[in-house]
Amino acid sequence: MKKGIVSVILALAFAASTVSVGMAAKVTCTVDSVAGDTVTMTCKGADSLKAGDTVSVKAKKSGGAAIEGC
Repeated sequence: MKKGIVSVILALAFAASTVSVGMAAKVTCTVDSVAGDTVTMTCKGADSLKAGDTVSVKAKKSGGAAIEGC
């Protein structure tokens, strides 16, 4: 009986952590300018952000290897 209760609690904890990650906003931006540590961007969907929010930025990989066909 205790194993069943523990497994239900662990499943609920996992579900709660998955839901909080899934609610993160996804915003597409274009960099307008860079001056030292300050980056100015124009973003689509920026209305979901507010001042003081922590964001993660990934730069799009440029270039890349050419893919050749037969």
